[in-house]
Amino acid sequence: MKIIPIKRALLSVSDKTGIVEFASQLITCGVELISTGGTSQLLREAGIPHQPVESITGLQEMLDGRVKTLHPKIHGGILGLRDKHADEAAQHQIPWIDLVVVNFYPFDKEQAVEYIDIGGPTMVRAAAKNFAWVGAVVAPADYSMIIEEIQNHHGLTFDTRKKLAAKVFVLTR
Repeated sequence: MKIIPIKRALLSVSDKTGIVEFASQLITCGVELISTGGTSQLLREAGIPHQPVESITGLQEMLDGRVKTLHPKIHGGILGLRDKHADEAAQHQIPWIDLVVVNFYPFDKEQAVEYIDIGGPTMVRAAAKNFAWVGAVVAPADYSMIIEEIQNHHGLTFDTRKKLAAKVFVLTR
């Protein structure tokens, strides 16, 4: 039961159900938060401390919000193998991201093109690919289980990370 401590989480959600409470509980557990766009605005309004993703990438959102997280400092932080890539990550000032919390835009045929999510699925699939080191959360229904496990184990177990990754691949196939 290899437990990975959760020190930093990236939150980027379309469905904001329960995200303020979840973020607050993560902070209570000592987790540093990074967030994007509307999620960041909601957390800021709720007084939840976090870093906007721009503080990591050094770039503002661009192209009307179409490009926010497609950046090596984000994907390197998600995909990096902690036991093999630590020196390279440090050289490029890439912070490890241990938990990725993403859900996708609702898909409406009327506005289909604007609601095709690129960054969200890319981040969460990267997290699922690297489930040995990273947790990937795509459902608000999992928030309480995640908090309970972090509180009880000070991180996420291998089995939990594997189950979460499986959910991602079912959702994004």
